[in-house]
Amino acid sequence: MPRNMSAWLDICIHMVIMGGLLLVLLHYNIYIALIGLLIWVTLFFYAKERCQDRQRALDYYYKNIIQNINELSNYAIEQLPTVILIVDYDARIRWYNKELSKWLGFKPEIGTSIKEFWPRAIVTPIWGKDSEYIFAYKDKFYRAKHRPVATSDDVQGLMVFYVTDVSEFEKLKRRSTMEKPVLSYIQIDNYDEVLQGISEAQRTTIIVEVNRLLDEWILSIGGFLRRISEDLYVAIMERRALDRVLADKFDILDKVRAIHGANKFPVTLSIGVAAVSDDTTIAQLGEQVTAGLDLALGRGGDQVAVQVDGKMQFYGGKAKAVEKHTRVKARVVAHALHEIIDNSDSVLIMGHHNEDFDCLGSSMGIAKMARHMNKDVHIILSDMNEGIDKFTDLLKDDESYQDLFMSSSDVGTITALNPVLFIVDTHIPHLVAAPSLLDRVSQVIVIDHHRRSEQFIESPLLVYIEPASSSTSELITELLMYFSEDLVLTRMDATALYSGIVVDTKNFAVQTGVRTFDAAAYLRRSGADPVMVRHLFRTDYETNLAKARSLCSSEFVKGGLIVASCPAGISNAQVIAAQIADSLLRIEDVRMSMVLFHLEDGIVGISARSTGEINVQVIMEEFGGGGHQNVAGAQIKHADIEEIRRKAIELSVQYIEESDKSESNITTGH
Repeated sequence: MPRNMSAWLDICIHMVIMGGLLLVLLHYNIYIALIGLLIWVTLFFYAKERCQDRQRALDYYYKNIIQNINELSNYAIEQLPTVILIVDYDARIRWYNKELSKWLGFKPEIGTSIKEFWPRAIVTPIWGKDSEYIFAYKDKFYRAKHRPVATSDDVQGLMVFYVTDVSEFEKLKRRSTMEKPVLSYIQIDNYDEVLQGISEAQRTTIIVEVNRLLDEWILSIGGFLRRISEDLYVAIMERRALDRVLADKFDILDKVRAIHGANKFPVTLSIGVAAVSDDTTIAQLGEQVTAGLDLALGRGGDQVAVQVDGKMQFYGGKAKAVEKHTRVKARVVAHALHEIIDNSDSVLIMGHHNEDFDCLGSSMGIAKMARHMNKDVHIILSDMNEGIDKFTDLLKDDESYQDLFMSSSDVGTITALNPVLFIVDTHIPHLVAAPSLLDRVSQVIVIDHHRRSEQFIESPLLVYIEPASSSTSELITELLMYFSEDLVLTRMDATALYSGIVVDTKNFAVQTGVRTFDAAAYLRRSGADPVMVRHLFRTDYETNLAKARSLCSSEFVKGGLIVASCPAGISNAQVIAAQIADSLLRIEDVRMSMVLFHLEDGIVGISARSTGEINVQVIMEEFGGGGHQNVAGAQIKHADIEEIRRKAIELSVQYIEESDKSESNITTGH
């Protein structure tokens, strides 16, 4: 039967009708009917032949079209200025067009791995995905679009790549990125301290030397510098210059730190830097660089906070935070707190989870302020607070402290209409005892002595952070001195604050200044009991045995690093680890100690200490932690303690080597 069914069907219908008419004619005249039958047969074979002839012409036309399309398609594929190649899961070529040979200058054999001529091409990680990426090789940039190809003989299938040369566009894009402006604020963060007690000639010499170093530094990178106040500069540079500065890790900090006057105070800089991104306005750039400078100052100064592509990076932080000898700020903050508490109907206080004595002491100090003003007050404790249970047990027998403490699980029962929430001894949202409370209370006050980290409680009403202070208890004690003339501390309040200072200063051996001893003297006059403090810090036999085992497992690493691990399964591991880290610093030639320990739910903790030469806060921030230059820590969830130990040693050794190298360069004048 012909394939041209439509025409053949029409002919058949006509022939059937004609056949019916012949049957009618046969009834009237047989001779005329026979003549009609002869004509009908002739017409039938003629129509059939015509239909077949048309079918042959149509077949020829289709064949010719298909042949031409195949030839054109093959020609187009071979002549496209795009490389097309098909590879298997092992990145070996199964087929490619001629354009690949033109690009490479030779014909690669089938089965050759594309890694041999494009080492940076990616195959396995994107296998089976429909997407694209850009890779570079030598001075060329290529965009590779990839599509999976299903095959019957290979379970993993194949992948087809369409590769185009986008070198001109990418070079233009990168050149545009490298020419984007970068804004920075540079501040001499200890300006008053450096110039205090020296002659006018020495002051001029120091400022001139700082200006000279900054001018030479900014000119060497092709930037612009302008001094806008006594201790503040604004600098503008290109992104390519920022990359050079990042590679040098802002060595200008080390050069300026080598400057000091007769009082031996080194000059330190704090720098906030922000780079323009695709969606950043000039107003947003100004906000970012201001926030970066505030962050650098809040972390103790002598460092740089750089915001690039939405990520904050920190450099420097080698110098100790400078203690302010005046208490003007403490007096101003104390008066502000008095007004805030007076206008609230309830005071809530909480510190970090797994509270220590500094956290408890500072909470007790704030609670004293609220109780002095007859305000409803609660200290919120986390579920894990074994380190302070001795002191809280003592307060249970005192009626004046009834209902003062509240568990973090009970914060849902708080119904105050206008509460104020104090966050003490931390400023990181997820570390507080009850993070959910931050969303419920609009008035939040942060008081801390740790160097400010990138993570910070959102929109606080008041922030009082002094990294130079020994402890938050010291800060609260100073605030109590100016809070009210008729405020009198009880023996328990004073002892709690005193114990907080003792813990964080390691019995007045670390991070102590003039104001630390002034605060301690004030607390002793108020009735602080050192005998009770010694009782609170006593440990049982099992704890001392655990310390001995940890010391036996310690490892001394080059550069003055010593690392140990707490035995698994001991109670109050965090406190014990801190004590072990402190004791390890007393070993000769040790500059930094780290103690790893297990917590519940598979958490691995690190307690890090330093003699002051190494900034352990920077190292702990790599693990999501923080703290002080000399005292820091971190907690890592779902981690293997041996893997964390290996990484901690690697990062610490690297930091120590870089720090020693920088100090060597300063000493030799390079």
